[in-house]
Amino acid sequence: MEPWLSDWCRTHLGTAPVDVLFEARQVSTVHGLRLEDGRKVVVKARPDDGRALACVAAQTQLAERGFPCARPLAPAVMVGSLAVHAEEYRPGGDVVPGDSPDVAARYAELFALLLATLDGIAVKPPLPNPRWLRWDHADPGLWPAIDFLDGRDQRSVPEEVAKTADRARRRLLAADLPNVLGHGDFEAQNLRWDTSEGWTVHDWDSLAWQPEAALAGAASGMFPSTTPPTLAPIESSAAFLESYQDFRGRRFSVAEQEVAWAASLWPAAHNARWEALYGDPPICGAALREQAAERLRLANA
Repeated sequence: MEPWLSDWCRTHLGTAPVDVLFEARQVSTVHGLRLEDGRKVVVKARPDDGRALACVAAQTQLAERGFPCARPLAPAVMVGSLAVHAEEYRPGGDVVPGDSPDVAARYAELFALLLATLDGIAVKPPLPNPRWLRWDHADPGLWPAIDFLDGRDQRSVPEEVAKTADRARRRLLAADLPNVLGHGDFEAQNLRWDTSEGWTVHDWDSLAWQPEAALAGAASGMFPSTTPPTLAPIESSAAFLESYQDFRGRRFSVAEQEVAWAASLWPAAHNARWEALYGDPPICGAALREQAAERLRLANA
């Protein structure tokens, strides 16, 4: 257990931890704890880039509105360079695997419920957007500035990955659409289901502030991802977008349709670049080679 955890829990939760249920380390460090008073909680710590307060505030309001997510028990506070908060322990549910159109429609229904529930929640926009969605950056060049990627040999990134990302980004930047709050990492690994209902949506650190069509488009491509990430088949992304519009009760304009398809490419291009820079199997890279031309055509990019 991290040395600071006991004092943090006493200060912000009123009691100390007595047992570690689990620990996980990715972008965030996650500690599942049992407290002296019998409660089970999750404490999350991650490097803060100015997003944490807004993300936790939005998650709190979502839980209050009845959306299936863990309820925060303490706001985000700084511990050194880390933003730390606690939330209820919400185990259970299963990952729904697959990338078929039927699975896509199921994910689209939950994503539509999520965007509808977020509508009207007022928080400071959680900027900058997550790095895999940060096509809206103001850094020089194609890609957002990310030190641990930029320091690697960029010559290993296939030319077609950069060209696809550039064309998709140009279409996205040309759009004149209002930004809304949405989940920017709507992947299978971050969702748990109870029979046909969404049980818990995780990873609220990944909230994003982008046009609705861009958020839906990104989700339509990434929804089947576990580890490593992948890109859904085109027909499944189409089913996701169609179902999303049905559940939201409004149709996208032509421009929104194009933005959605452009946004479906950016996370995959980011992941394909990552694969090349780290020498990982080219899962997203291969999918981009197969799908980019059609997705770009649908995006009018």
